[in-house]
Amino acid sequence: MPPYVVRHSVIHGNGVFARRRIAAGDRIIEYKGERIAWPEAIRRAEAKGGPLNHTFFFTLADGRLIDGGAHGNDARFINHSCEPNCEAMEHADGTVHIYSLMDIERGEELCYNYALIYEGRHTAAVKRAFACHCGAPGCSGIMLAPKPRR
Repeated sequence: MPPYVVRHSVIHGNGVFARRRIAAGDRIIEYKGERIAWPEAIRRAEAKGGPLNHTFFFTLADGRLIDGGAHGNDARFINHSCEPNCEAMEHADGTVHIYSLMDIERGEELCYNYALIYEGRHTAAVKRAFACHCGAPGCSGIMLAPKPRR
C-alpha cells in the first residue's frame, strides 16, 4: 500500500496526503506521464481550452515535459506550497521522484514548490493566473519562481 492517499484539498482541488508517517528523505512517488515537447504541450493546453498554467506538465532538464494528465499517476495531484514538505528531483535517467524534506505525519498534505518559470512580464493578470493558495505563513502569493535580476 502506498504511503499516501489522494483526497480533496483546501489548497486546490485534489491533494495527496500521508497515509502513514513518512520519514525525512524518503522517496514517495515517481512523477509519471507521457513525455512530450513544448509545441505539443502548448497544443494540448489550447485544445483543453485552458491556460498553460493549469496543466499537469512537469518540465525536464532536456527541455521536454512530462504530461501527468496523459498516462500519469497520483503524483500529479501533489499541490504547490511556498513552504513545502517535499521536493521533486530529476535523476540522471530522466525520471522525476518526489522526496520528503522532513518527517511528515499521517494526514499531512504533501506539497512541493513548483517554482514555475514564466518568461513574460509578471503583470497583475499573470500573478492572478498563477496565484498561490497554499496558506503557508511565508506564502509569496504566486507559484512563479522569482525572475532573475539583471
